[in-house]
Amino acid sequence: MGGQRTVGIGMDYSQSSKAALRWTVDNVLDHGDTLVLIHVQSPKADVPQKKLWENTGSPLVPLDEFREVNISKQYRLSPDPEVLDILDTVSRAKNVKVVLKVYWGDPREKLCDAVDDLKLGSLVVGSRGLSMLKSCTIDWPSLQMWLGTPAHVRGQLLS
Repeated sequence: MGGQRTVGIGMDYSQSSKAALRWTVDNVLDHGDTLVLIHVQSPKADVPQKKLWENTGSPLVPLDEFREVNISKQYRLSPDPEVLDILDTVSRAKNVKVVLKVYWGDPREKLCDAVDDLKLGSLVVGSRGLSMLKSCTIDWPSLQMWLGTPAHVRGQLLS
């Protein structure tokens, strides 16, 4: 089944999004899959690229380009060395294509947009500090209703 899936992960470099990335690498990604790191910036962000890509999000940025300082500065992102190490490892070990997509606006709405825009088969997000009990009580149908994602998308909420 590997090599045919596109997996998205909400990334803000928090501990929970890093845990979600590690979990995704260990439990979801197969050889040849595509991993999309989805960054959602504030709608108030003053970034020149926002004027070009505010409605559709940025073009997909390959991992090699994302490592370049000028690309990170263009989108006002500060790549975390731990995250870059994880991404480098999975791209080599599992031959996973890693790309970045930046959106501007409400994170909930933009993650939903990403599911449709990128034809995601899975979307993984961290719990953003929810306790284990709260994380367990949020089931996927409820999360789908909250996010507004299509029923065919598999999602994971990780603490």
